Parts: sequence; C-alpha cells; structure tokens
Amino acid sequence: MAKLSIEERIAQLEARKRALKARLTKHDRAKDTRRKVLLGALVLQQLEGNRDAEFRQRLASWLKGELPGFLTREEDRNLFPEFITRTVNTSGDGSGGSAPASSDPETPSASDENGREGSSGSDDGHGSHSN
Repeated sequence: MAKLSIEERIAQLEARKRALKARLTKHDRAKDTRRKVLLGALVLQQLEGNRDAEFRQRLASWLKGELPGFLTREEDRNLFPEFITRTVNTSGDGSGGSAPASSDPETPSASDENGREGSSGSDDGHGSHSN
C-alpha cells in the first residue's frame, strides 16, 4: 500500500468529516420531526379528550388565533378547517369587501383571477413554516 501524502490524507479526513456532519444533520432533522409529531399528537389528544371543557375551548381558541398566520401553504391550511376562517370577496366590485367563507373541507376555496387558491402570504413551495 502506497503511503499517502499529507495533502491526500487531509482531503480524506475532510471528506470523512463532511460525511459525519451530513449524518448528524440527518439525525437531528429526524429528531426534530419526531418532536413535532409527538407534540402535535399531544395537542390533538387534548383537544379531543381532555375532560376540562374550558381548557379545550381555550386551546382551540389559541389555535384559531395562531394557525392562520403560521400556515402559509393552502394545502396545509386545508388540513385544519376547524381552525382557519376563510374570507371571500362578496361585493363583486373588487373593493375588498369580505365575509367569512365556509370552513367545510368539502366547500371549494376562493381563487384569484388566475385560478390560484388564495392564501395570506407567498407560497414558495418549501413548507408552511421555517421552524
């Protein structure tokens, strides 16, 4: 076996370092996802099964206030119709007059003149929230 030069050895060690960092990053992302799923499961369980009606109402009220600003992608917003109040233009004159739309998931959502579904913010296709 030929002896490697110092530069070649450094290059090998740097490649190994990059591979280990990538593995660690993947592991950290998996842990983060698991934490979010478990926390979400707890919140849903509390909404559905907590015996304290006042607590359930306060939690639902908090979610109704926070989720609309947190979720930016329409497909994500559609997962929580009970917490997202939609508005549609009812004046027909473009003046921005609006009324709450049905939060029924069977009811089609409003779309703009180009046929795109409306949302409060730009959808860059990279998820609902960066946290």
